[in-house]
Amino acid sequence: MLSQASAPLVTALQDCARRQGAAFYAPGHKGGHGISSLHQQVFGGDVFCVDMPELPELDDLFSPESVILEAQRLAALAFGAERTWFLVNGSTCGIEAALLATCGPGDKVIVPRNAHQSVLSGLILSGAMPVWVSPTYEPGWQMALGVTADAIAATLNHHPDVKAVLVVSPTYEGVCSNIAAIAAVVHSYDIPLIVDAAHGPHFVFHANLPPSALSGGADIVIHSAHKVLAAFTQAALLHVQGTRCDRNRLNQALRITQSSSPSYLLLGSLDAARHQMATHGRSLMERTLALARTAREQLRHSPLPVLNVSDGSFQQDLTRLTVDVSAMDTTGFAADMWLHERGVTAELPTLHQLTFIISLGNSIQDIERLVQGLLQLPATGAVKKAQPYVEMPLTGLSPREAFFAATEVCEIDNVIGRLSADTVSIYPPGIPSLMPGELITETVLMTLQTAQAAGAHLSGLADSSLRTVRVLQVDHGSSVIRP
Repeated sequence: MLSQASAPLVTALQDCARRQGAAFYAPGHKGGHGISSLHQQVFGGDVFCVDMPELPELDDLFSPESVILEAQRLAALAFGAERTWFLVNGSTCGIEAALLATCGPGDKVIVPRNAHQSVLSGLILSGAMPVWVSPTYEPGWQMALGVTADAIAATLNHHPDVKAVLVVSPTYEGVCSNIAAIAAVVHSYDIPLIVDAAHGPHFVFHANLPPSALSGGADIVIHSAHKVLAAFTQAALLHVQGTRCDRNRLNQALRITQSSSPSYLLLGSLDAARHQMATHGRSLMERTLALARTAREQLRHSPLPVLNVSDGSFQQDLTRLTVDVSAMDTTGFAADMWLHERGVTAELPTLHQLTFIISLGNSIQDIERLVQGLLQLPATGAVKKAQPYVEMPLTGLSPREAFFAATEVCEIDNVIGRLSADTVSIYPPGIPSLMPGELITETVLMTLQTAQAAGAHLSGLADSSLRTVRVLQVDHGSSVIRP
């Protein structure tokens, strides 16, 4: 019987580090003996001792039989899955593998318009054709709340040949869809529900957090273990339950999307983060929720509105704090820069808001600095609020077809009506504003130009000045259709 108090992979790493002898295998630093003084100064020496390859005692990530297998079994128990895989290429590789495992070339998959760019990568790799579903938008906050079961049901009614459904829950702002209701609809078609729950690995550890996607019946769930837990950046988890996903195919897909030289720093941190949450998760989340409540209470009578989702179709992760800074006559990007220069850094700036992740690593002193910084924000002249960008993509090509199509460079004055060749995102959060094969409209172009003028970083442009855009050659434009 596995014990949640054990950490098999971490223990094995410690044992290997203690008895390290004459090493004639990678990595080249040989347990830290070959590092420079700069390495030592920046990273310390201890981390290199456990930066190891797949030694016999450390198992094989892609065919685990010992310590990795045990660590993954413990993770499945902790998070409520039937099986869990450790990921070293981030949630991105898990989402890509989930789509490769459930869809093939030409297969339809339902995808919300607020999906992360990693979903697009999965569509390009698999050759699947997205059937777009519009998330519910909150116009006052200009943000997507999530998708409803009714929206999924209506889309499935029009596309009963869909092979899988993917939803994002929670969103960057911590808004959660009703996964149980969505799963009931999806499973009535006997197809799998994939949930990009990158921002929700902590839900299972406290009753005052939204229900976890696994408890709602999702078939495949992807978690970023570094966003709110204590794993190293890029460490993630993929969970599966039920029989609607071919696990052998999923395992093969992970071989494609993950490095063949997995980092044991990341793998070990996943085991350690799981151990921490399995043994102290409830108390850690209790403290985190208390910090978040303190921030809300201190901002209650300020001029800054704080997001409070009241729509009954959705729930909110209260460890996320989203504040509308336009009330202070400034933009989210300007406020983010001003706060960052004073030692307070947000997770997500948008045109009018800032979103902060409050996690187990924060302190009451952090909350005090955050609140004081927000209350002292200077006015810089806010961008006038406009209608949110809610257009659905217009395209007749699959993302894969568009990715491999012939392209050309087009002046910005002539791009409206052309098909994009690039994936262009305001980053963060990395939700594509344009994707390969999507029709460039006046609305989306204005969205990008307004964001860039306000200080946003546009990711994916070949020309960062936005004077030109890569588009598909004209002969690919005749098949544009509405989804």
